Amino acid sequence: MECRNCQMPLSKSQRYCFECGARVIKNRLTTKALFQQINAEFMSVDNKLLKTFIHLFTKPEAVINGFIEGTRKKYINVIQYFAIALTLLGIQVFLMEHWLNDPELYTSDLMDGISKMPGNENNPFNKMDFGEFNSSQSIFFTLSIPFSALGSWFTYWIVGLRRFNFTEHIVINLYYGAQTVIISAFLYTFFLALGYNYFTLSLVITTLTFIYLFYVLKRVFNTPFWNTVAYYLFMFVVFTLIFIAIMVLVGIITAIYIIINKDQFITSV
Repeated sequence: MECRNCQMPLSKSQRYCFECGARVIKNRLTTKALFQQINAEFMSVDNKLLKTFIHLFTKPEAVINGFIEGTRKKYINVIQYFAIALTLLGIQVFLMEHWLNDPELYTSDLMDGISKMPGNENNPFNKMDFGEFNSSQSIFFTLSIPFSALGSWFTYWIVGLRRFNFTEHIVINLYYGAQTVIISAFLYTFFLALGYNYFTLSLVITTLTFIYLFYVLKRVFNTPFWNTVAYYLFMFVVFTLIFIAIMVLVGIITAIYIIINKDQFITSV
């Protein structure tokens, strides 16, 4: 007999493979066995998914630092947890597009007022389709992780806390981002179903995510409160500079592209 995952030889008495750690499955898959597996993985009080979700609130350093330092069996793998978050975000977007799609839920007097102010007539953001933005949330969320990791890594590198490298900062931001998306998906769906305005919810939920990020950074880096406040504010300055640099780079690339293809643009006009 051999392991079906890594093909290493097994003894008949083995319940787990000594090489890859996989459970030895001897019986055929049945409906009962399938539901037992689902219950063990997702429904049980002791399952890793629930434990990861709870501990990312109560002791995020145990989940994040543990994963970085090599503890990989106690909690959900960071990539799996991120994938779960993307799945729930996709469900949220689907519900917003097909069930929670009352236009009154997505109106904003503030945004309408800004769009009607003098000088904003040609603002491209005024013509942004909220439906297209909503459908692309998963893409924006995924693309934001490397940039947020760059911001946090650079911030803590500047202040001399160089315990984690850039890849490990990606892990920190993946766990943090996944946790906020998971809880946000439930909050948006629940309160939109109750008739609350999307933009009002966004303001509240975004504020809570910023508070949670502060909490995670404090626990992960184990820094005093006021030191964490200073690092946190500095990190937002770094984020802003990175964003400006990216916008400038995109602008330069766009300008170069237009110059190179100017004849084609003139002909099309």
